[in-house]
Order: sequence, then structure tokens, then C-alpha cells
Amino acid sequence: MESVSDDDVRQALLQPAAAALLSSQSLRSDKHEVSDELERILSDTEMPVVERYTQATWIEIKLLLYLAAPAVFVYMINYAMSTSTQIFSGHLGNLELAASSLGNNGIQVFAYGLMLGMGSAVETLCGQAYGAEKYDMLGIYLQRSAILLTFTGVLLTIPYVFCKPLLIFLGESKDIASAAEMFVYGLIPQIFAYSINFPIQKFLQAQSIVFPSAFISAGTLVVHILLSWLAAYKMGLGLLGVSLVLSLSWWIIVVGQFVFILKSSNCKKTWRGFNVQAFSGLFGFFKLSAASAVMLCLETWYFQILVLLAGLLENPELALDSLSICMTIYGCVYMISVGFNAAASVRVSNELGGGNPKAAAFSVVVVVAISTIVSAICAVAVLALRDVISYAFTGGATVAAAVSDLCPLLALTLLLNGVQPVLTGVAVGCGWQSFVAYVNVGCYYVVGVPLGALLGFYFNFGAKGIWVGLMGGTLMQTIILVWMTWRTDWNKEVEEAMKRLSKWDDCKRFVE
Repeated sequence: MESVSDDDVRQALLQPAAAALLSSQSLRSDKHEVSDELERILSDTEMPVVERYTQATWIEIKLLLYLAAPAVFVYMINYAMSTSTQIFSGHLGNLELAASSLGNNGIQVFAYGLMLGMGSAVETLCGQAYGAEKYDMLGIYLQRSAILLTFTGVLLTIPYVFCKPLLIFLGESKDIASAAEMFVYGLIPQIFAYSINFPIQKFLQAQSIVFPSAFISAGTLVVHILLSWLAAYKMGLGLLGVSLVLSLSWWIIVVGQFVFILKSSNCKKTWRGFNVQAFSGLFGFFKLSAASAVMLCLETWYFQILVLLAGLLENPELALDSLSICMTIYGCVYMISVGFNAAASVRVSNELGGGNPKAAAFSVVVVVAISTIVSAICAVAVLALRDVISYAFTGGATVAAAVSDLCPLLALTLLLNGVQPVLTGVAVGCGWQSFVAYVNVGCYYVVGVPLGALLGFYFNFGAKGIWVGLMGGTLMQTIILVWMTWRTDWNKEVEEAMKRLSKWDDCKRFVE
């Protein structure tokens, strides 16, 4: 196998997207040698320190950008579909905006967090297996995850069907709950798109196959906007119509990605067709999936609780409208961090699986630095546009003033998200999901939610008080994750990765 030169990698990164797609197979095939070279440079104590870290930084940045740029694009496109649905709903009226916010950020996030969390088990195992060059394991992991997530999707339809009485029980107004019910009904097919999409997405990312998903998502967004416009304004289908279009768009992405796996030569080693082995070892796979789900669910539900609490404030429609707009902006920028999260997870899991502890540790430092810089730029942009940013969602001057008042807190939250989501990706890459789940319980639900409720209701700070409580929990979690990562013994993490992969081999031999 030939080694990759700097010029070869630079060409793959800087050429137009179509050329990058053609050259991506070559880059992936030599990725193991690039990782070994990075480990060699970092271990070379005879090389001057400045030269050693300069070379290592340049290699790591190329590897990260190759992963992160299209991953950010994919997550931004996926989020843009939900955001555009909310925008179409908002221009139908303020009640529709509040209902779509409650349905999207209240109910739908419940399923999204659970499915994405369970799917991150694939991210850990596929990433480490790919780093260890155990390619046949990846397809089995994909199928096991899809089986578990589809079963979970069946259970998740229950809160979707009974969302109206559930929202009323939680204190939401009957008008908003009734409108949200129609919106949520249209999202039921989306649950099962999640159950297939997330395992496929992690399966491809573990192999550094990222450009096809970007192209598929971009094409789907165009179709989604057109169909949403037709459903909302030409066909008069209202909230149910736009939410059904959102579900259809997610299924288009799923089908497109699966067809790519079947037809592409890039996946010949990792996808060998449907296999009965996918039904073996499901309980052990479920335990890691459950830990992953709890870790991420506790985080996504945290923001869901923020929206639900806002519905209990005085003038709930204004509170929901202003918070939903800020949360949508936050979510858009958060997708950038999630892209870096995915890149960090893939880089760390690949390096651990490949037995490169120094490269894994160095990757963490570089990706956190880049993500923090990007988040700082976004925070400055939010502050600069604070007085006009809400008009993209609704035309009300009252809502615009409320959003402007929340923007300083939003900017501070964006700064925190330059670090926290990336370190969560590191946790996924290492398989620390169970420990981080306990951290999330303490930070979010022992500190963040009670503090937000206290400031928002008892001290009458309203939406701002709820948001400050959210920031307090996020800040505490970030500090703990930084401390935990700083103290990590990366040689030990390599050993743990090898043990995890050996367990799969034992299960495979038993089945055979």
C-alpha cells in the first residue's frame, strides 16, 4: 500500500466536491498508514518539539477537515429541513409556530435523542473495528443497530399518538396542544426513518465515507423545501402536511444512502449483505446502545424540558415563540459542533482501534481548538444580528424584542458548545457512555433544571432564568468532561478497545 503525500491529501481536501468524492476512496485506503505516520511523529522525541507538533497538527487538521466539513454539511442540511418546516409553520401564524415548536422541540426531540443515542453504539464499535481493520464486523453492527432501533421505534409511537393529553397533563394550553397534535401525527413515519438512518450514517462515517451523504442530503433539502411550500400554501394541508413532508424527506435520505451502500465499491469489504449473525449478541449490543441512548437522551431531553417549562410561563405563546427561535438558531450552530463531534468520535475510535494512543490524544486537542474558534465566530454573529434575526421566522415586533433580549445568553451558550459536544464525541469514540450518562444526570437534572425553574418561576426571571439554569448545567458538564479527558490514560483506552473487539470475535466464533 502506498503512503499518502501532503499534496495528495491537499488535493482531496481542496478540489471541488465532485473531485473530492472521486479521490476519497484513495484517501481512505491509505488512512491507516497516515495514522501510523502521525503516531510515529508524535513518538519521535529526537525531533524538535516545534517541528514535531507542527507536522502532527498539519496531518491532523487534514484528517479532521476531510471528516468534519462534509459531516457538518450533512447535519446542517438535516437540521435545515426541520428548521424550514418550522419556518413554513411560523408563517401560517403564531399559534402554528408555537405548535410546531412544541411538537418539534418537545415531542420529536424525544425520539431524536433516543434514536441518535442508541445509534452512537455503532459509532463506537464500527470506528474501533475499522481502525483495527476488522471490516466484516461493520455490516453486522449496522444490522444489529437497525433491528434494535426499529423495535424501539414501535414503542415510541405510543407517546406520539397520545401527545395531546400528554401535553395538556404537563400544563400546556389546549389550543397549542391540539395544534401540536396534528403536527406530531405527521412525524410518526420519521421515527422509523431515524431507526435506519442513524446506523447507516455511523456505518459510513466510521469508514470516512462522508461526501455521498452530503450530496444526498443537499438534493433532499431542495425537494423538501419545494414540497413543503406546496403542502403549506398551495394544497392547504397546514401543519399535518408540512410534518408529513418532513417525514418523507428523511426517508428519501435513508433510501439514497442505502442504495449507495449496495452499489458502491467503497463498501464491498464492510457490507456483505444481510446476515443472520445480526440477530446474535443482541443483548450485549443493547446494553451499549442503552448506555449511549441514556447519555445523549439526557442531553437532548434537557433542551426539551426548557421548551416545556417555557409553556408554563405567563404569556406562554410569546415565551414559546422567542425561545423556539433562539433554540432553532442554537440548534443550527449546534449542528456544526455535532459535525466536529462525529469527526472526533471517528478519529478517536479509529486511532484506538489501530493501537495509536498518542494520535488519539492529539486529535482531541486539535478538534476542540478548531470547534471553539468556529463557535466563537458564530456567537459574535448572533450578537451582531440580535435585533433582526427573528424576522426570518416571524414578523412580530414583540417576538423580535424578546429574541433580542435572549441573544446574549444564546451567544454564551454557543461558546460552551465549542467544547462540550466535541468532548461528548470523544466519549463515544472511547466507549465512555455509561459514565457520561451519570455526569449528565447530575449536571442537567440535579443542577440545571432545578436552577432554571427556580430563576424562571420563583425569582420571576421568565425565559431568561430558565436559560441561565440550562447554561449552569452545561457549564458543569463541560468542566467535568475536560477534567476527565485531561486525565485519560490513552494506552489503557487502546487496551479497552482491543478487549471490546475481542468480545465480538468470540461471539462470531460461537455463532459459526
